[in-house]
Amino acid sequence: QVQLVESGGGLVQAGGSLRLSCAASGRTFSWYAMGWFRQAPGKEREFVASISRSGDITNYADSVKGRCTISRDNAKNTVALQMNSLKPEDTAVYYCAVGSGAYGSRWSQTYNYWGQGTQVTVSS
Repeated sequence: QVQLVESGGGLVQAGGSLRLSCAASGRTFSWYAMGWFRQAPGKEREFVASISRSGDITNYADSVKGRCTISRDNAKNTVALQMNSLKPEDTAVYYCAVGSGAYGSRWSQTYNYWGQGTQVTVSS
């Protein structure tokens, strides 16, 4: 059984930064890609970023490209999302997820395990 625990969310003013972290346990973390998704009230869950199992391939949603950086530490079983220049439209619950293969995907159906989410609120 895989367990994912996100942390680092909070309330920040527009233009500020947050670093989200996700700790994984219960599986061989380094074998699989990881992803971050978010869900705003009344909206569907959407892709934010993904990273391959080795960490050398990353992908970002156009809405966050240039403002967010995904990284992972396989020795510590953690994946992080550094978010800069935050905007009110970034407000959402952010989820990390374990992919089903070595490379990340934008499609939530390709992720097998999900964390409980962490709230990010950006005030204008």
